[in-house]
Amino acid sequence: MDTLRGHDVANDQDDFDYAEEAAVETPPRAISTDERRMQVRAYNYWASLLGDRSLPSIEDLVPDELEDFGPFSVLLDFSAGLENPAIVYLGSALRRECEIEGPITHIDDVPARSLLSRLTDHYLQIVANAAPIGFEAEFVNQRGSEILYRGILMPFSSNDETIDFVFGVINWKELVSGELAATLRREVDEAIRNAPAAQDVAPIWADGPAAGEEEALPGEEPLDLAGMETLDDDASLADWLALARDGAELARTSEARSHAALYRAIGLAYDFALVARALPDDYADLLADHGIKAQARSPMTAIVKLVFGATYDKTRLAEYATALDHGWAAGMGVGTLRDYLAGYAGGLKALVRDERALKRAESPARPDRKAAARATLREAPALDPVAIPTDPDGLAVVVARREADGSLAIVGALQNGSALGPRVIAAAVR
Repeated sequence: MDTLRGHDVANDQDDFDYAEEAAVETPPRAISTDERRMQVRAYNYWASLLGDRSLPSIEDLVPDELEDFGPFSVLLDFSAGLENPAIVYLGSALRRECEIEGPITHIDDVPARSLLSRLTDHYLQIVANAAPIGFEAEFVNQRGSEILYRGILMPFSSNDETIDFVFGVINWKELVSGELAATLRREVDEAIRNAPAAQDVAPIWADGPAAGEEEALPGEEPLDLAGMETLDDDASLADWLALARDGAELARTSEARSHAALYRAIGLAYDFALVARALPDDYADLLADHGIKAQARSPMTAIVKLVFGATYDKTRLAEYATALDHGWAAGMGVGTLRDYLAGYAGGLKALVRDERALKRAESPARPDRKAAARATLREAPALDPVAIPTDPDGLAVVVARREADGSLAIVGALQNGSALGPRVIAAAVR
């Protein structure tokens, strides 16, 4: 069974790949986008808690405040051992589905053939892989009903080193029996045959397998990075922005295992920038519509804000803008930056590092203001002590220079009211 491989915070983004259930389960049917969405949101939530840690902190997780998927979740505590972890939280919806009425404290208490048992059966894989795992399958529950379910387990830690908690989210739907489904299909087919112009009518199954979706079946790669990368010549700039935003959203939900999704998103953002250059009025309208101002010194910042969102992490936006600047300076064409990033030694991080090093090398050296001030005072004429202003206490902060004959000459003085004056006086008496 495939897993969501380890999250490396040094990586840029990763694919998010659900695994197919082990062979002991009935092969699952296609899962619709809506049914997958809860697990994607749960994974995104987990990834959002990572920060710069290897594992999210258990202190940041409050399941009963997660209105979206909290009722469909369970939290396992491994701090007392792996063999029989404690159940410290069980969502209300999951409790009802499993017909659990009394207290349940450990995995050993989980009813056999319950949906919760499907979720907890996988917990050791989390420990082995140190990464989220997803799974889907069909099974017959404790009521004899056929259930189609999809779940994800995500590791948490109390010390950023040990996986001592696992948070699981699962959703499901009850399927009609094969006999009932066949009966319904026969009735619909008969109704269609008896309808006027029946020969021109085909049944539309609103809730059948893969209805209304074009999605990879379990076992296939759900992250298709080889899709349409360019648009027709008559496509608007808004169409190019929509394509780039789709790439950014895919990279965002993919999070952190492979760079493929991120590099595709950056490549699409660059393609949008090229088209925006050819359509400056349309680009100005888009910026105004989204309340984003273009910066002359960093024009690509506005591009990445449009594509990835103005509230996206500023550090990453700066990195993506650097990649776009690099492609622009190199004269790259539409559809080329993604492969360029993939082939760059060290990837995006290395390109950003190299670009910044190059800019530092090309920048003129900043004048040393301290050295210049000292040089000025070395040559300054001596001041008349009587002309130096003092504060109400008769104090003044001055700079003296040792002359060749050993005497001290006053060559500079702070102006009255300078904020530095009190600080220098205080330092002088320490």
